Amino acid sequence: MKKNSSFITVDSALVNWIRDKINTEQPISEYTKELLQGIDDLIQNEVSTLMLSMANNSKNFIDNLDVDIFAGDLSILPKSRKVLRQNLEINLTPKEFDILYFLAQNRGNVFTKEQIYQAVWEEDYLMADSNIMAFIRKLRKKIEPNPDEPEYIITIWGIGYKFNDQY
Repeated sequence: MKKNSSFITVDSALVNWIRDKINTEQPISEYTKELLQGIDDLIQNEVSTLMLSMANNSKNFIDNLDVDIFAGDLSILPKSRKVLRQNLEINLTPKEFDILYFLAQNRGNVFTKEQIYQAVWEEDYLMADSNIMAFIRKLRKKIEPNPDEPEYIITIWGIGYKFNDQY
């Protein structure tokens, strides 16, 4: 039987080596940027755990949707996987984009961290509360005019998050 997950402890020397190896060899993968961001977050102590999973060949929820979403000054364009605020492009990692698009296409609906994880990663939830919170924090820093007073991604205390339905 195949294991669902495994936890491996690494030290800073190994994490730095992995980052340097990726930067030197520059593998051709749509996930390289996201992995490097995760490694940088580990090095900077923004996260204490980095969860990795193998991408499967099945289509995820975003592959079947191509509806552009406009909310205030924010434009979310799934075909090109771009996000614009006041017509200026915002660089998002693939998972940041997926989380934003998932919340925005379901604006007004409140989702727990577990529901967000299962929708975006399409796998069993593995106690990833802090990872989802880190993604939301980074998203807010990138898309919100004032991340400390979010307009787009709203926290529903004790439950989870929703995309503001007033747009």
